[in-house]
Amino acid sequence: MSLKRDLLAAVTALLLAEQRRLVLWGPVGMALGVAGYFGLWQEPSVWGGVALPMLCIGAALLGLWRGWQSVWGRIVAGGCLAVAVGFLAAWLSTHRHPPMPELPRRAVEITGTVQSMAAVAGRDGAVPGRMVVLANARFETPLDADMLPLKRTLRVKLKPDDMGNLAPGDEVWVRVMLMPPPFPAFPGGRDLQREAWFANSAGYGRALNPVERLSLSSRQRGWIVTVLEPLRETLDARIRVVLPGAVGGVASTVLTGESASVPRAVREDFAASGLAHLLAVAGLHLGLVMGLLMGLFRLGLALWEWAALRWPCKALSALLALVGGAGYAMLTGLHLPVIRSLIMASIAVLGIAVGRRVVSMRGLALAAALLLLIMPEELLGVAFQMSFAAVMALVAGYEALGPWFARYRARATGMAHWLVCHLIALALTSLLAGLATLPIVMAHFGQIQPFFVLANLLAVPLMAVWIMPLGLLALLLMPFHVEAMALMPMGWGIDLVLSMAHGVARLPAARVSVPHMPTWGLGVVLLGLCWLCLWRQRWRLWGVVPVALGMLSPLLLVQPDVLISPDGGLMAVRDGGHLLVAGRSRDSAAVQAAWAQAFARVPEPFPVKGQTPDGVLSCGEDGDPDICFVSKNGRMALLRVVDKTDGMARLPDALCADMDVVISSAPLRDSCPNARRLDRFSAWREGAQAVYLEKQGVRVVTDRAVRGARPWVMKPGGHGMPNLPLAPSE
Repeated sequence: MSLKRDLLAAVTALLLAEQRRLVLWGPVGMALGVAGYFGLWQEPSVWGGVALPMLCIGAALLGLWRGWQSVWGRIVAGGCLAVAVGFLAAWLSTHRHPPMPELPRRAVEITGTVQSMAAVAGRDGAVPGRMVVLANARFETPLDADMLPLKRTLRVKLKPDDMGNLAPGDEVWVRVMLMPPPFPAFPGGRDLQREAWFANSAGYGRALNPVERLSLSSRQRGWIVTVLEPLRETLDARIRVVLPGAVGGVASTVLTGESASVPRAVREDFAASGLAHLLAVAGLHLGLVMGLLMGLFRLGLALWEWAALRWPCKALSALLALVGGAGYAMLTGLHLPVIRSLIMASIAVLGIAVGRRVVSMRGLALAAALLLLIMPEELLGVAFQMSFAAVMALVAGYEALGPWFARYRARATGMAHWLVCHLIALALTSLLAGLATLPIVMAHFGQIQPFFVLANLLAVPLMAVWIMPLGLLALLLMPFHVEAMALMPMGWGIDLVLSMAHGVARLPAARVSVPHMPTWGLGVVLLGLCWLCLWRQRWRLWGVVPVALGMLSPLLLVQPDVLISPDGGLMAVRDGGHLLVAGRSRDSAAVQAAWAQAFARVPEPFPVKGQTPDGVLSCGEDGDPDICFVSKNGRMALLRVVDKTDGMARLPDALCADMDVVISSAPLRDSCPNARRLDRFSAWREGAQAVYLEKQGVRVVTDRAVRGARPWVMKPGGHGMPNLPLAPSE
């Protein structure tokens, strides 16, 4: 008992020393509530999703009132309050969206309103077509006559030769082949159906003929849709006239947000060198724009003596820079990362206006709390995780190293010392942000870029002092049609960054693949990172343990021996250091890419005849090249890779006799009735499946078992709610 009392007293003393930092854990509690909601297997009812959290909120508020004088009372009651608020926000955000509709599985004529347009890059970097987002779509079929317009949007890829002049707000007609959002490629993989649910998307498709415009856009739809979208397209075209090719694509990306024209090879180079964030308009670009504008406004007001003596020039300059940043955000498309960065910038400007620190942990916590209240689903996105992890690490790092760095800068005596200070600051910034986001990159992209510090040390200064200032000058010169004066030197800077990215990407081990990180591993990493950054005492170093555990979690995860695609047509076998794939699937390219990232291996074909060197997989030994056997841990699996009879040809009983599991890309029907069977029908019901051949037996994990019954999990076959027509009026 004495040891417990001493331990409790020691922890209480530490908490009292950190009590001014306790409020920073509020958004962490909200994030735990959001994560708890999305981790449920069954969707809670109104009682469980609203009433119960409201009761917890009331009880927590009462606990805060009664136990405010106790640090433990504040922690327990405040934690319950934050978790309940996060859970409630996630439930409400989910149920704000309409259910997924049933989409026709055949060619269908639709009418709708153009919401936005975007260029779509081809695999070779060309731009073969455009993507149009349609709102208020109607299916022009007798079965769907008098149906209500879809409450969700449809993404339609136009034909490459369709160069019709479309604008947001136009009413159009087109014949398309539609598909619902795809199921995850493997259990626990990326959930595109959940992303589509919160993006208010019903599905995607491709046009079968050129789009016909039924009516022109209406100005009543709002100036943001009718003015900004055409303006972005015009600016994009004028930029790429002066700067063709990859240089023009990057310039258009940072100035208008149109990133589809960037060639695939350039994207891969930027990803391998750790510079992919330069192609995603977000906090870096908005910060550079607002920093440049604030500097110009402060200089202008300082040169105006009357204003300099009477006005709060610093606060006024920050406010004007925020207005300019908001204009830049709207020009680049108001994507979620930009909106999130704009919210954080607004808090920073508020701090300047009231005389507080521009970037602080409390400001970051306030921004995180606001975003989790407004868009709790963003917690699961890579952009939210990377941006907040990077900023949190930067603030914590400079809190710890700031006094030492300030003393070093105070000793600066010449230009060389000043240059060294700036190089140290750039390297430290790149190192802190890169290390904080490294586990997130591992979890979402399955790779590590060891040379990210080197690339960012050179590319970010070029972006800050050369590319972005000249880009803003080009936008100002466009009304006078002399933008080439700024775009040409801007292109020289972009060319340097492209060469740098290409050079770093070609270094040995520039991109190291890592296996799939489980969800719990990423969660442990993020909690450990919060522990490292949010506390100030030495016990913050305890956070290194969960960070290390989470980063090692891919090595602790038992990988499946056989994978089956969501439609059952594609199979993969893990054979030592190889990933062997065979079969046919409509989404074969996307599924194989997801499997390659999850296993950190390049897919290889099954052996045509014979067996692999270690004997795990053998094919064609009974005379049928489409019949393979997998043998591991004393368990046997039969794989029927291709069945041209669609299951009508019965497998011989001799083949099924000693099999622990039989897997077929076609229905098994009467084949192998006494064995465990996985075929097209089981894939239709359960989605992607992972098979583990263990000594204790065969274990099968299905996508539907992992995701459960949630609103965004579509019915078997990807079916949604039927679009019932309106009842005829009497």
